[in-house]
Amino acid sequence: MNVSLEWLGVLLDTKLDAGHVSHELAMLGSPVESVTRANEGLDDVIVALVERVEQHPNADRLSVCQVNNGSEVLEVVCGAPNVAAGVRYPFAPIGSVLPGGVKLKRSKIRGVQSNGMLCSAKELELGGDADGIMPLDTDAALGTKLVTALGMDDVCLDVEVTPNRPDLLCHRGVARELGAVIGRPVKLQHIPGGPGETKTLQRHDQSGTVGGLEVRIEDTDGCYRFLAAVIRGVRIGPSPDWLQRRLQSVGQRCINNVVDVTNYIMREMNHPMHAYDLDRLAGPTLIARAAAGGEKLNTLDGVERAMQSGMTMICDANGPTGIGGVMGGASSEVRVDTTNIVLEAAFFNPKRIRKTRVALQMSTDASYRFERGVDIQGMTDAFHRAVELLLTTAGGEEADNPVDIYPKPVRIPSVFLRPEQVQRVLGVEIGRDEIEKYLTALGFAVAPKDDRIAVQPPGWRPDVTRDVDLIEEIARVRGYDSFPTVLRPFRPSQVPHEPQEAVKGRARVMLTGFGLHEARSSSLGPQVGEDAQAVLNPLSMEEKFLRTDLIAGLVRAVQHNWSVKQRDIRLFEVGVVFAAQAAVRLPKETLRVAGIVTGSQHPHHWSIPNSADFDIWDVKSFLAGIAGECGPPGRIVTDEGRVTYYDQGGTVRGWAGPVTVDVPAWAAPVFGFELDLATSLRAPRSHTDLPDQPAIERDLALMLPDGISSSQVEAVIKKRGGGYLESCAVFDEYRGTDIVGRSVAWRLVFRARDKTLRDNDIDGAVDKVLRALTEQLGVQRR
Repeated sequence: MNVSLEWLGVLLDTKLDAGHVSHELAMLGSPVESVTRANEGLDDVIVALVERVEQHPNADRLSVCQVNNGSEVLEVVCGAPNVAAGVRYPFAPIGSVLPGGVKLKRSKIRGVQSNGMLCSAKELELGGDADGIMPLDTDAALGTKLVTALGMDDVCLDVEVTPNRPDLLCHRGVARELGAVIGRPVKLQHIPGGPGETKTLQRHDQSGTVGGLEVRIEDTDGCYRFLAAVIRGVRIGPSPDWLQRRLQSVGQRCINNVVDVTNYIMREMNHPMHAYDLDRLAGPTLIARAAAGGEKLNTLDGVERAMQSGMTMICDANGPTGIGGVMGGASSEVRVDTTNIVLEAAFFNPKRIRKTRVALQMSTDASYRFERGVDIQGMTDAFHRAVELLLTTAGGEEADNPVDIYPKPVRIPSVFLRPEQVQRVLGVEIGRDEIEKYLTALGFAVAPKDDRIAVQPPGWRPDVTRDVDLIEEIARVRGYDSFPTVLRPFRPSQVPHEPQEAVKGRARVMLTGFGLHEARSSSLGPQVGEDAQAVLNPLSMEEKFLRTDLIAGLVRAVQHNWSVKQRDIRLFEVGVVFAAQAAVRLPKETLRVAGIVTGSQHPHHWSIPNSADFDIWDVKSFLAGIAGECGPPGRIVTDEGRVTYYDQGGTVRGWAGPVTVDVPAWAAPVFGFELDLATSLRAPRSHTDLPDQPAIERDLALMLPDGISSSQVEAVIKKRGGGYLESCAVFDEYRGTDIVGRSVAWRLVFRARDKTLRDNDIDGAVDKVLRALTEQLGVQRR
């Protein structure tokens, strides 16, 4: 989407910087892919005054002009018939590079030296007129750059627009986004010389008449709304300079004042419109109906196209005159001799437009917008502005009140938002007033409803349908960079996790921590055991039974790794196994975890040159660890080289040990384990955060009389050590003939959670400990 920086600045009534705008749009989710200066090839062209015009001495159709460029008067040969003395024109001096890469050199034309060139609009790529040079209506000083004098010193931003944001396909939509973060309201520019007001729309359900033209919707599934105005007495010609510059700044070709107005409104307000020559419409009638198969239409691009059944067509009394939402027909196009026009604005079914565009293999600016969705509620504003602009640029007057055919008015439902949900999803507290400020800045209507906020999305935001969509809008306007970089705990939903999912997640975390990699094997395979359940419609006869264990699939994975010469294998799987039940048709399902290992215990590394291979004790430790966290409560029994896990009722719920498989001579033995997982989570383990304050340690060497135990001393220390005592432990003991009893050394660790301790904070506690030990146990400091 090409966006003019100057146009945005007018809508926001402020001076904008391209770099700042690019940054803000990127943070809002619409990055700017490129920034280019509009009319970049006109940098060397200046404003000059032709002071005198004389006939060329050697050519009847050439003139010799004396051109004042602001610093000197130069002689220039010109072949344009409209050159006149006392008029200002665009002038390209010697050395200038014009659009298209043409560089001017000093040359003689029919014996007369020419020191530059007076330029036409076509040579400057500012229009199609090549018959004469381009006169300038400006008071700018001679020598001023043309782009500055004409207000064309603009910057074009190529904004990336995602499919769910059709509102950003126009300048007003981009300005709304930008204004929400910079605090500027969006105001449409006053049309110079415009009438200011247009006639009120007539609302009809199915059909209506305006200026003798009948307007009707027959295909209500393809066309939801149809507006039409008749303007008589228009004069077709070039658009005003300001309008042409706006369109040219975004790469839009100017055609004539009527067509340019429809393109201008599309670029400004995102609503495609079409103008018809009223005198070329049969009836005169405009009907939005479904196409009949086989109908044909010559479109504006000069191609005859065959319509398919179901396409939405705009027709007159004789047949199709336009493809609804895609392109108009050539038979009713606005031409130089057109004097009466019909302006049409409609809302078409986006899915129907997409199918039509694909079937006809034609994509237009109109179809691009319609298939993404335009603002059906904002049509009237865009339509009135288009009529006002047409009356200003092409003249004429409205024949009657325009018609608004709207069979089934669209109502946009409100979305309810709770402030606590915003905090739950975003992880930061955002006040209710702040939430309302952000949403209001984007054009949402906000109304408080007890503990909720009722939000009415505007018509240009069809993508906002849920509370999480509103939360995303709040985050965008607040700024993603304003959120803390630390990921905080959050839970978007109040529904608790399914217990089995939590169990499986814990098992995966533990086994990956052991160094195993998760595998996924098929639930179907050959029959293993008598309780294997066959499926009614198997993919193959070789694999028609549901698996009864997980280890078989892991064995196949090991064999595949062996086939590519991989010796060190560590795999696990979490899944369901099945067992046939005689009384019921459906099999019994059991959630299990299994693992299989072979080869070296550690990955190859120079620091471990001779790593030992896995053995039964490794898989026993895996089984014990996973059973303690995720299995049913029970016990492990090791007997004759096999480990068995029993639940509290004595039922076998798991095993670990060697796995029977044909092992290549170069491979290592294979060991595995399999365990039934618990259906609910065990009580979570408590934890204490790591301290963030330094500790103070005190070592006490104590003389313990005979009969006094360390546990008695520890009890006194903990009781009298005070609130800062974090731990106490024995780190040394001494016995000898030179002392009575024994000497035991204790290390006391003191720490505060909220501050850094000093010596005087703990001296009193140490003294209390020593006094209590002496009084209660007779223990003295050594």
